[in-house]
Amino acid sequence: MPTEPITDPHNAELERERLTSLINSMADAVIAIDEKTHIVVYNGAALNILDVNSTITGKLLTKVIKLIDKTNQPVDIKTIILDTKTQTTNRDWRLQYPDGSTVNLYTSIAPVKLGYGQEGMSGYVILLRDITREKSLEEERDEFISVVSHELRTPIAIAEGNIGNAEFILEKTGDQTKVKEALEQAHDQVNFLSGMINDLSTLSRAERGKLQVDVEDINTYELIEEIGKLYTPDAEAKGLKLFAEPDRSLELLKSSRLYVREILQNFVTNAIKYTEEGHVTISARKRDGGVVFDVTDTGIGLSKADKERVFDKFWRSEDFRTRQNNGTGLGLYVTMKLTRLIHAEIDVQSEINKGSTFSIFVPNLA
Repeated sequence: MPTEPITDPHNAELERERLTSLINSMADAVIAIDEKTHIVVYNGAALNILDVNSTITGKLLTKVIKLIDKTNQPVDIKTIILDTKTQTTNRDWRLQYPDGSTVNLYTSIAPVKLGYGQEGMSGYVILLRDITREKSLEEERDEFISVVSHELRTPIAIAEGNIGNAEFILEKTGDQTKVKEALEQAHDQVNFLSGMINDLSTLSRAERGKLQVDVEDINTYELIEEIGKLYTPDAEAKGLKLFAEPDRSLELLKSSRLYVREILQNFVTNAIKYTEEGHVTISARKRDGGVVFDVTDTGIGLSKADKERVFDKFWRSEDFRTRQNNGTGLGLYVTMKLTRLIHAEIDVQSEINKGSTFSIFVPNLA
C-alpha cells in the first residue's frame, strides 16, 4: 500500500522565506490571493502602490484596491480574477485612491498554486506597475501625431491648390496679377510650414536637453528696434500699428540673444495674429538685476481659464476667433522652455476683448 509523502515543515518554511525574499526584491507590486480573493502574500512595493502602511494579510483584495476603467466606471476585479484561466494583462485600468487621485496601471493576473507540496491551495498572483508616465508619453505622442498631421495637411493643401491655380491661370489667361496672388498665398503657407518645423526642431532639442545657453551682451534698445522693423510689414498687412518703445537708458543685458529674440518674436507673432484692430506695442524697461520686456496688444484677449493653460503643449483656446488662425499650440510651449533655460520669468495680463500683455523679466546671467 503506497504511503503519502511527508512534507518537511522545515523545507516548506525555507521555501516560503525564499519566495518572500524573491518578491520583496521585485520593483513591481506583487500580491498573491487565495481562491476567495483573500490576500496571502505581498511585497513592499504593493504597500507603496496601494499607499497603505499596515498589514493587508488576510484582507479581501476588493477592500484594499479600487480600479476604474477608461470611462471612470468601477472594475469588477473579483469577477475578472475568478474568471481568469490563463495569465492576462491590462494597461487601461487606473488605481483610485481615497482622495480621488489616480495612477495608470499595468496589471497582470495569473492563476497559480500558492502553497507548498501536494496540499497547497490554488489562487492567483497579481502584478501591478505604475505606468502613469508611460501612458502620459503615449498620449502626448498620439496627440502630437494627430495635431501635426492635421496642421500639416491644411497648409500643404492650400499651397498645392494655389500653385495649381497659378499654373492654370498662366496657361489659360496669362494674368500676371492673379498668378502673383496665387503664388503669394502659396508662399505664406510654406512660411507657416517653415515656422512649424522650426518650432518642432527647437522643441525636440529642448526636451532632449540639447539646447545650450550662450551668454552675450545684448543691446536691448537695438533689439526692440530690430524686432519692430521686422514685424511692421505683418502688422500693416492687417491694418494694425506696431510701436517699438524701448527705454533709451537701458544698459547692456547679459543673456542669450538668440533665445530672448525668439521669445519676443513668439509674443509679437501671437499679438499680431490675434489682434484684428488697434495696435501692438513692444517695450522694455529696467528692473533690478535685468530687463522686463512687454508685448501689449488690443486683441481678443484670454479668459481666466485660458491664461492658466496658454503655455501647455498643443493647447489652443476653444474661442472660435482663435480657431480661425492656423497654429499647433507649440509656440508658447517652446517659449516657456526657452524662458526656463535663461532663468527668466513670464507674466500674462489679459482680459477677453480687451487685449493682452505678455511680460518677461530676463535676468543678467553671469
